[in-house]
Amino acid sequence: MSASPAGANPDPAPEPSVPRRDNGPDKDIELRQVEQRFHARGSATGFLTAVHDTSFTLRAYPPHIVSLVGQSGSGKSTIARIILGLQQPTSGTVTYGGKDIFSLSRADYDDYRRNVQPVFQDPYAIFNPVYRVDRVLRTAIKKFGLTSSKARAAELMEESLEAVKLDPAQVLGRYPHQLSGGQRQRIMLARVHMLRPRFIIADEPVSMLDAQVRKLFLDILVDFQRDYGMTTLFITHDLSTVYYVGGDVMVITKGRVVEQGPVAEVMHTPRHPYTKMLLASVPQPDPDARWTDRIDLEEAEREEAGPEVPPGDQALEARVP
Repeated sequence: MSASPAGANPDPAPEPSVPRRDNGPDKDIELRQVEQRFHARGSATGFLTAVHDTSFTLRAYPPHIVSLVGQSGSGKSTIARIILGLQQPTSGTVTYGGKDIFSLSRADYDDYRRNVQPVFQDPYAIFNPVYRVDRVLRTAIKKFGLTSSKARAAELMEESLEAVKLDPAQVLGRYPHQLSGGQRQRIMLARVHMLRPRFIIADEPVSMLDAQVRKLFLDILVDFQRDYGMTTLFITHDLSTVYYVGGDVMVITKGRVVEQGPVAEVMHTPRHPYTKMLLASVPQPDPDARWTDRIDLEEAEREEAGPEVPPGDQALEARVP
């Protein structure tokens, strides 16, 4: 299934205040017929399909937010790893500027790494506990040649920390375990702020944060879109956060994108049975409002599979994150 999100919001935002940079069509990320299979003992075919025939385009301009939503094991994180170049797909292509990201020259690959930045689910796992958190920022400055001046490097770090609502005096010089999860996650956003990439690949970035910090984090992502022209692929299983950030949404289940469109349209008039089931599973903010219907999981799986799943394919049994 093909999806080409176009950056709509439930409440359309004004055009980005930043001028259009070199973000033309040649700088889009395109997935074409991407499939990812993993060997699996005991399965009928010897493999499990985590991502099945997936195609979509992440456009650099106009900058926008595209959410990829689905339950655990639907293939969301596998798609993130493929886009980041951490996992080569079994078949299909991922291109940036029209070039296959797994065949880039050293110079083109460095450009891709700078312009496609990740924010992962577990902020603690990103840091080496032996080093102070400053090292994450200093390494980015050195790796991508932002400045050779120590004084300017210090200014960059402070500016970026302040941009994500962190006090440099309370963060710099500390070890990862001395900071909260929200602070660690915002340091990764500060790294993104320094590099000003075209794309952010955010894989379940707020699932380990409390409600107040979660809102702050999402507001920063929206600010990055508006102020710095960054397009974000926001991966989550939480429909409330999808609605909050707006833009477009792609619904994925069992490795297949089954529905996509503007967030308001998909939320209010869902077409696919799986999307309807996701929405029906959201609890109401009223203790007196109880679910009156039971969800038949077997029937829902048959409906969401559709006629495209070939016999013997193990995609329905896959639970690969």
